[in-house]
Amino acid sequence: MSVFTTKDGTDIYYKDWGNGPVVTFSHGWPLSADAWDGQLLFLAQNGYRVVAHDRRGHGRSAQPSNGNDMDTYADDLAELIEALDLNGATLVGHSTGGGEVARYIGRHGTSRVSKAALIAAVPPVMVQSEANPEGLPIKAFDDIRLGLVKDHSQFYKDLATQFYGANLPGANVSQGILDQFWLWSMQSGLKNAYECVKAFSETDFTEDLRKFDVPTLVLHGEADQIVPIKDSAKKSAKLINGAQEIYYPGAPHGLTATHQDRFNADLLAFLKG
Repeated sequence: MSVFTTKDGTDIYYKDWGNGPVVTFSHGWPLSADAWDGQLLFLAQNGYRVVAHDRRGHGRSAQPSNGNDMDTYADDLAELIEALDLNGATLVGHSTGGGEVARYIGRHGTSRVSKAALIAAVPPVMVQSEANPEGLPIKAFDDIRLGLVKDHSQFYKDLATQFYGANLPGANVSQGILDQFWLWSMQSGLKNAYECVKAFSETDFTEDLRKFDVPTLVLHGEADQIVPIKDSAKKSAKLINGAQEIYYPGAPHGLTATHQDRFNADLLAFLKG
């Protein structure tokens, strides 16, 4: 099993497949690197080296009591990139992973980065405030935390429906896709998942996005019920100089699975562009 240990002693699991230009993948909450398998296999078969890690507290990585915040997530990604001596990498992040990518660039710059892609990502900031009146009320995130404490297994089963848009008109989402969400989620530590809610909902990435100086793809589903597009992708694209925008009508948050072939083609085109 491929594992590296961070400076604070946390073991981080990662996958490293293929050869060629490097693409790293940061997953959403509360999943693992496995959520990217459809992209990892595709790109490895198309001449790329793909690296995806389980965020601390998630998947096969250690579940430390500390560091369940966006700065530490970004620093863990930086340590992985340095440990593998990756250069000219494209950083791809989905949902919370998009925040991780943004904070990485904000804290560590782009000396090892050639491109970035924010997929159904949480930036600039999710929670409602005076500065962000269009955001989601804090109650929405308090309800997530309440659901985790009360019955996290059932909470994850229920969340999968919205995540993949199985409740949308004309949806065709397999039971397998819903089941895998539950399986991956249950691998996360409860304390880690609980504290990550604050990290993905309350972190303000505005200044991080303004530091992007590499070609960036912003891609989002217009029917995203988890991270509403109007308060995320549309705003992020305005903050990133020259961002390329792609929006899928009717697509849910988990579009990397529900629209896998289309997404893979768009991502490959961006990488080659």
